[in-house]
Amino acid sequence: MSTHSVGSRIESQPRPRALSARPFALAVLGPLTSLSALPWAIVQPYRVTLLHADGQGFWWLFVEPPLLVILAGLAFHYFVARPLIDDFEKN
Repeated sequence: MSTHSVGSRIESQPRPRALSARPFALAVLGPLTSLSALPWAIVQPYRVTLLHADGQGFWWLFVEPPLLVILAGLAFHYFVARPLIDDFEKN
């Protein structure tokens, strides 16, 4: 068995570049924001009205602060941070 074919495939794969401080901060800001909503929901469970939905309407159940923070963090990560990081890498 020749190791030449295996070695050439490994070398041809692009290596991921390490992020500098500014792109790294952008990359972790969204997920950290989303993760901060989990302890908030645990510390203040009365804010998550899905747990006790007695007589609450749809909008009261749908618009919950911890869930909105999770959505905001994910939206920032996918729609703001990733394009900015791509721009940093191009320059």
